[in-house]
Order: sequence, then structure tokens, then C-alpha cells
Amino acid sequence: MNAHASKERLYLFDTTLRDGQQTTGIDFSLDDKITIARMLDELGVDYVEGGYPGANPTDSAFFEEPRTSNATFTAFGMTRRAGVSTSNDPGLRALLDAAGDAICFVAKSWDYHVRVALKTTEDENLACIQDCVMATLARGKEPMVDCEHFFDGYKANPGYALACAEIAYQAGARWVVLCDTNGGTQPDEVRAIVAEVIKKVPGSHLGIHPHNDTEQAVANALAAVRAGARQIQGTLNGIGERCGNANLTSIIPTLLLKEPYASQFEIGVSPEQLAKLTTTSRAFDEILNRAPDRHAPYVGAAAFATKAGIHASALLKEPETYEHVPPQTVGNRRRVLVSDQAGKSNLISELNRLGLVFDSKDPRLDDLLVELKQREATGYSYEGADASLALLAMGRLGTIPRYFKVDSYKVAVERRFNALGETIDLAEAVVKVEVDGEKLMSVAEGNGPVNALDNALRKDLGRFQSIIETLELVDYKVRILNAGTAAITRVLIESEDTATGDRWYTVGVSENIVDASFQALEDSIITKLMRAEGLLAVPAAE
Repeated sequence: MNAHASKERLYLFDTTLRDGQQTTGIDFSLDDKITIARMLDELGVDYVEGGYPGANPTDSAFFEEPRTSNATFTAFGMTRRAGVSTSNDPGLRALLDAAGDAICFVAKSWDYHVRVALKTTEDENLACIQDCVMATLARGKEPMVDCEHFFDGYKANPGYALACAEIAYQAGARWVVLCDTNGGTQPDEVRAIVAEVIKKVPGSHLGIHPHNDTEQAVANALAAVRAGARQIQGTLNGIGERCGNANLTSIIPTLLLKEPYASQFEIGVSPEQLAKLTTTSRAFDEILNRAPDRHAPYVGAAAFATKAGIHASALLKEPETYEHVPPQTVGNRRRVLVSDQAGKSNLISELNRLGLVFDSKDPRLDDLLVELKQREATGYSYEGADASLALLAMGRLGTIPRYFKVDSYKVAVERRFNALGETIDLAEAVVKVEVDGEKLMSVAEGNGPVNALDNALRKDLGRFQSIIETLELVDYKVRILNAGTAAITRVLIESEDTATGDRWYTVGVSENIVDASFQALEDSIITKLMRAEGLLAVPAAE
């Protein structure tokens, strides 16, 4: 018997490339769109809405050819203009001529908007919906109607909102989608209203498009499904205008791993595709050039992280005590953090993850744990600095090669006027190191004291110089831990080996920001040298 025979099909509609592009600060290039469409296709969503052909050059170029192999490639656009026939509407013609397999029309379903925005009659708006659905069917494409402001419209005039949904279905729309455009509807309202709509439009033809203005888009999507809707519209990582859309990165694993959805529904995403969800989410953030949300459900670096020692001990013995799903099912991993709340179980687990070899009964572990807590008390934080933690542990439990010794360093910052009377800032650093008994001195300038120090430290390391040529500082974060000009400063540096793409974090703490930076820089270089010799394999930064 087919294991899926008793399950009902639920469809996922991704609007990352259209509604998601309305996110403040996001503007996809054509290459971005092609790459993201491929990612979505490989993830297993059923529909990829690519944009609005005819509205801008990028979207028009994107729809010159099909961009998906498995998902239904969908164009988005408005219904025909009031008073204009389908054959004479250039916007509709662009949609019909696009390379997409389906068209999702946005239609007004709130009588207030029909009067104010469209400046037409309620009957003409209904005719626009009907005509566009029929024109799409005539071209052999799949029509969908996104009923804009549906929930607000229903609350204001339920009869007219229902009429918009019903005429779309009767005209032949594959999906009638109820959009919570303002994002203010509550889950209980969504469930009750969807239950009423199903009396006019079968749930097998009904979708939900919730916005996240009250942080309930995912809950509203699931409420609609519980009420009978069978399509969910959302975006990767929940991006979208204002507060975003329903987050498919959270919805997909919930549907596959949580009851009653897991046993009741089948979606297009397989367990194998689900196991790539974390990678997909983070790769998408890379395209957006933003740091992934560490606390994102399922896929965040902290989603399966445990800090307190008593929790860690239980977690290592019975993972389900503090994990609602196995992290590997979504491509994530368990993290037991080392901090001032850590117990020995945390420490052992983290050292194992870092690939360090040691005897779990080694009494030096207790000393290392004490030192870690003392350092945390002075401002260090190793939760996000795996490389520095590994070096500290190896220094106490094993040996670290003495690649170089820093004898001294000096940094000078100068502000002066150039010949044009413009203010310029100059920073110069001098670093004296010893390599294989040889004294070396390097001088370098930079656009600030830390940059100058970094340049000088890496300018000449003798026989190790060729190894660090591919080392690059890619991010630099400073946190002031207490108030005042003599405040303790914590510096976190992210470094990259440009030859391999591997990244790691190091940390430094001092009352002097330059000294804190130097500590982190020195750890970064030692990490690079040890990785080059195969002595350290710190997991890639998250």
C-alpha cells in the first residue's frame, strides 16, 4: 500500500522573487533571480512566482525563458484595467506572453479599495477578475487570483469579498488565494473566515497569503490549513514588505515533522530536500549579503544550542529532552555552548565537536573549565569564537607550535590637513616579531589603527608568509562591556581563507581596543597556520 495514499496534497507557493523583493534594502539582479529560482526548484516548492513581467526590465528579462524544471513558473500582475478589454490591455498581454506556466492576478476584494483605488464599480471589478481568468485559460496557462485585502474586506463587507472569491473560482481559477495584506488578522479570525469561504470555494482550490505584521504569519498560514485551505504562499526566511511574509523556512519543517500535519498532508519537499533546508536558508542570506538570523527556528545557528550545564548533560544523554526535532532532519546541528554557565559536559561536547583529542578523565579539563569561567567573567565570550576556544584548549591540554613570538607593537594615529585643506586620517603600525630566532620588524599603514596593525602583523612572518597570503579579515565587531572611557572592550573577528572559503571567529578582550583587536588578530593567524598543517579543523563559521 502506498504510504502517502491516505495523505492530502498541500501545495507551497513561493513569492520570494516578487513579494519578497519588496523588502526594504533588497533588490535582486537578474543573476540573483536565476540563482534563487534554481534553489527554490531544488528545495521542492510547487510554485515559484518570479515577478511582474512588463513592470521593469529585470522581471521582463527573467520571463524571457522558463526558469524552473519542476516547480510551476508563475508570473504576477494586475487584473485588466477597468473599462479596457482583455485584448487591449498591455499589462495583461505581457503576462500572457511571458514564459511562465501560470499567472497569479492580484485583485481587489475590499469594496473600499474598489471605490478608492480602482475608482470603478463593484460589478466591473468582478468582470475584470472573470475576464482575466478566462483569458489565461484560453492561452493554456494556469490562472490564480490573489484576493488582496481579503480579510479586512470580509470584515467590512463579507458579501462582496465572497463574491470576488467565488467569481474567480467559477471562472476557472486553479487557486483563489486569500491575502491578509495588512497582516493584522488573528489566527482565530483566519480560521473562522476561511471556514466560511470554503462554503463557496472548495478548500482544494483555496490558498492563504499571510503577512507578518503581528508576528503571526506562520500561525495564520497553519490556521488556514486547519480550516481547509490547501495552498500556502510565503517566502524564504520570511522576507517581504514591512515585517515580511509567512516564513516557508519555518512552515516546511513544521508540515513535515509536526502533527497533525505530518500524518495528514503530503508536500513536494522530500526528507532529503528537508535535510538541505539550513544550507538553502543560509545560502539565500549570502545572496542578500546579510548575516543569517542565529535565532531563526529550525535553521538558526542557535536553534539547537544549549548553554546551561545541567541542560547540556541531559541533552547529551537524551537529545529529545531539549530538542523538539532532531537537528539533522533540517540540516542543522546540535551545539553545546561553553560559557560561564557551562558544566564539564558542555566543555567535553564542544571539544569533541572541535575535533580535539584528549582523555575525558584528564584533570587538566577541570582547570580549563575554571579558566574559561574566569575569562568569561572578565568579558571573553567563546560561544561565537570557536577558533580562540580551540587554541585556548590546545594550549592547556596539548601543544601549540611556536610559529612566532610578538616582541612588541606600536600604533600611531594622525589627523592633519592635506594641501587642499581637507582633513585626512592616517594610521601607522610597527610590529616586531621573532620567527625561528630571527628578529623581524614590519611597518604598515591602514585606514585605521586596527587595519594598520593587521597589515603590519601579516606583512612579514618569515617562512610562514606564503601560508597567510590567503588570510583575509572579513568582519570586525566591537562591543563595549561597561560604561566609561576605561570600559572593557570585546572584539570579535571573522577571518576567511580565500583559497578554500573556510571562515572562523576569534576573540580578544582588553581595556584597550587596539590590544583586544591584536589578541583576536594573533589567534586568527595561528589558526590559519595550524589549519594549513592539518593540526586544527575548526568547523566553518555559522
